[in-house]
Amino acid sequence: MLHSTWRGLFRRTALAAALGALATGLGVVAPVASSAAAAGTLQQVTNFGSNPGNLAMYEYAPSGLAAGAPLVVALHGCTQSASDYHAHSGWQKFADQWGFAVVYPQTGSANNSLSCFSWFDSAKDTRGKGEAASIKQMVDTAVAQYGSDRGRVFVSGLSAGGGMTADLLADYPDVFAGGAVDSGLPAQCATTQTAASGCQYSGQNLTPKQWGDKVRNSYPGYAGPWPRVAIWQGSSDTTVAPVNGTELRDQWTDVWGIGQTASSTRSLTGGTTESIYDDTTGKAAVALFSVSGMAHGLAVNPGSGADQCGSTGTYYLNYICSSYHTAKFWGLDGGGGTGSLPAPSGLTVTGTTSTGASLSWNAVSGATTYNVYRGGSKVGSATGTTYTDSGLSAGTSYSYTVAAVDSSGAVGASSGAVTATTTGSAPACYTANNYQQVQAGRAHQSGGYTYANGSAQNMGLYNVAVTHTLKETSPGYFVIADSGC
Repeated sequence: MLHSTWRGLFRRTALAAALGALATGLGVVAPVASSAAAAGTLQQVTNFGSNPGNLAMYEYAPSGLAAGAPLVVALHGCTQSASDYHAHSGWQKFADQWGFAVVYPQTGSANNSLSCFSWFDSAKDTRGKGEAASIKQMVDTAVAQYGSDRGRVFVSGLSAGGGMTADLLADYPDVFAGGAVDSGLPAQCATTQTAASGCQYSGQNLTPKQWGDKVRNSYPGYAGPWPRVAIWQGSSDTTVAPVNGTELRDQWTDVWGIGQTASSTRSLTGGTTESIYDDTTGKAAVALFSVSGMAHGLAVNPGSGADQCGSTGTYYLNYICSSYHTAKFWGLDGGGGTGSLPAPSGLTVTGTTSTGASLSWNAVSGATTYNVYRGGSKVGSATGTTYTDSGLSAGTSYSYTVAAVDSSGAVGASSGAVTATTTGSAPACYTANNYQQVQAGRAHQSGGYTYANGSAQNMGLYNVAVTHTLKETSPGYFVIADSGC
């Protein structure tokens, strides 16, 4: 997608060549023959599986990323690259601030003349096949590498990447806890290249149930839980017609078994209207963000404000930081609430011991309590502006955020993250290939895969080609510590 006359993408070879050259000029990161990316940099991972979709895997993780953190998969649009999307989308800011890793799948001209993900090809976008299967392998690799929380894996994508995102949510609802479709298409809207333009430019006249059936039929027999889905759509998009946002809303509300009438609406910056559709427990299941006047692209909002991110460029449009609102919708800020209280300022580590860390922050007017989050998970609450976390491992780094809670129990925005490193000797770490880890008694193998002893984290295939660092946090208990020990 990402072209106003996309209908002719695949038959206009001259245009394809020109845009292919543009994609080449977007600055793809050089490959690194490694199973792990260096913390704080975007690097390629070359041995993530059989890769039936012929994709490239890039990833980013902040320094000191704690085990049990979330994982986000971010898919670029046509003519773009992983490095281009990483540079413009704003995901790095929130990965650093809130503590999570990001995987950037990348397709290329060998798969599609305009480097589009194949959201319209049933041989490539269905469970266990092609590009969808390659992305699933990337998730498994990153989860094993970083010790990510499998219950907090999310996927987002722009345009053709948005169409593939919707397909992935339908294909792998057991893998992804949530998704965000930016200027994209409903899941399985088209199953052939010929049908793709019809989905882009016009409504398909399907009922919500018919849309929902496309999701349910993607993984027959699956009964939930379903991913929580954010939908971003510009009202002036002529490449992916605005009706696609409505159809996505219909599709995912039907999957959740809820109506198409919004539970709440509010106005956001950049001419954006947010419509929330709650599940039966009152928690937001689907969110539709309609951006007035926005053409085709990803909504960004450069600046240093807490709710600003990204940089403008081709198909990166200055309206609102979609990545910020998507991350909060998923709860990646550690709060996951909808309260109006601002983020506490001045969060500081005031002291550490071998088993604990003490924190303090500035008071927020209207707060009755404060939630404290370690690695994105709530670990306690405080009525004042101090808190001491305990039961930690010696010589280990932990990431903390704090959010204010009002008298109704609504959780406000989360603070920026701080890192506390406990005193004492760090746990012993061992770097070796999977075969050697098993032979040394730090891991075991089952069904051709290797698992860390104690934590049972999946380390990938049982062979000498995959290398990991294992950290022994207590006698006989090992966790993957590739991002730092």
